Amino acid sequence: MTTPDSSTRSDLIYGLDDRPHFSAALFAALQHVLASFVGIITPTLIIGGALGLQSEVPYLISMALFVSGLGTFIQARRFGPIGSGLLCLQGTSFAFISVILSAGFLVKSRGGGTDEILSTIFGVCFFAAFIEVALSQFIGKLRKLITPVVTGTIITLMGLSLIKVAVTDMAGGFGAPDLGAMSNLGLAFLVLGIIVVLNRFDIPILRLAAIIIGLGIGFVVAWAMGKVDFAAMPDVPAVSIPVPFKYGFSFDWYAFIPVAVVFLITPLEAAGDLTANSMISQQPVRGPVYIRRIKSGLLADGLNSAMAALFSSMPMVTFAQNNGVIQLTGVASRYVAYFIAVLLVLLGLFPMVGAVLQLMPKPVLGGATLIMFGTVAVAGIKILSEAGLHRRNMLIVSISLGLGLGVAAVPEVLRELPSALHNIFESPITVGAFAAILLNIFLPEEYLDAIEEDEFDPEASIVEVMQNPSSEDIANDLARAGKVSLQR
Repeated sequence: MTTPDSSTRSDLIYGLDDRPHFSAALFAALQHVLASFVGIITPTLIIGGALGLQSEVPYLISMALFVSGLGTFIQARRFGPIGSGLLCLQGTSFAFISVILSAGFLVKSRGGGTDEILSTIFGVCFFAAFIEVALSQFIGKLRKLITPVVTGTIITLMGLSLIKVAVTDMAGGFGAPDLGAMSNLGLAFLVLGIIVVLNRFDIPILRLAAIIIGLGIGFVVAWAMGKVDFAAMPDVPAVSIPVPFKYGFSFDWYAFIPVAVVFLITPLEAAGDLTANSMISQQPVRGPVYIRRIKSGLLADGLNSAMAALFSSMPMVTFAQNNGVIQLTGVASRYVAYFIAVLLVLLGLFPMVGAVLQLMPKPVLGGATLIMFGTVAVAGIKILSEAGLHRRNMLIVSISLGLGLGVAAVPEVLRELPSALHNIFESPITVGAFAAILLNIFLPEEYLDAIEEDEFDPEASIVEVMQNPSSEDIANDLARAGKVSLQR
């Protein structure tokens, strides 16, 4: 068991199992909600806007907040083997945006309406979530197949494939009559500049709230420019009643496979975030307690994603930015998560919140998401750099990125494929992921190449073995593979 030093111990005002008084717990919970609110709602705003689901966006945002509250409670409270018992906030994941958009456009191309699009998306996500449920119990074995070079490649592809969405929103949004107007670009760069400036301050709360402040100022400026029309606010009920599979339940193999691929890597991302949270909360990061906590946390992640699909929300994942809030407040108590859960559930029950947010002009949203999606790509690059870009890894990365981005840039390359394969491989994430996984399996490790070239250094290999964690101590690999969150 890892024992924190005295300097780390003094950073926490309330430990994991301490019970803060009401005002301290509520204040800490509000900061967590502030740090995560944009991350929870933005995937729904992007997907709803791109697929033309505007009439359903307020309800979908309500369900995203509602399920985030329930998932946060489950993760912190622990129910038997389910839940890490940490102050971990659950929220919708940016990692799934591109594959969910692909699924939606697939159904739309067949003439499917709003209900059919959403029933397919949530049906596919429901079944795919059980991949993470299964893998949660074998995370040590998974990291041998989904290595950092594979994870880094896929995450980089995710970020790069979403840049087009962000830039289109900056210009005015898909199908906008004034696409590329200077007023749109000016709004987008205003939001972008505010976020950059606030991130340069040494005041932690300003950095944590930079995106929501940037969006707020951009919204007000857009309103003054006449780009926000409150008369266009959709007619929504006073309260949203969660309805299981409100839009029906459909399944499509072609839509399922790309979503399933992303569920292969989210356990590694979540494990890294849970490891960081354990360290900040002064909990062990090795040994049976740690391993049990990681497995329970990933099991909760998977089941929360299934629950999210049940209640018409996108897949859930453990947010990493809330680890920064713990450091800022010095409050690691898991009981604060109960307050967070209540706040998110209350926000989710009132669809007027989603109706107002739906009025957010696309250029304002695009200015913020450009940074978010760029951060996703940089997260993947950082993982790749830490994995080491030697000869073998460079081959894996270059081929996988080339194929994935190539399919995205020139979709006609798949024209002669049978329709079944075409529908599966039209997603750049699927192409890049399969390429990275297969190359990682079949290309020999670098040290085997060195043996063939008589460059093998036995002493160096012993050092490498000594530096590798044992089968039980997987913290370093997990943290390296997932320490930068996709929700940022």
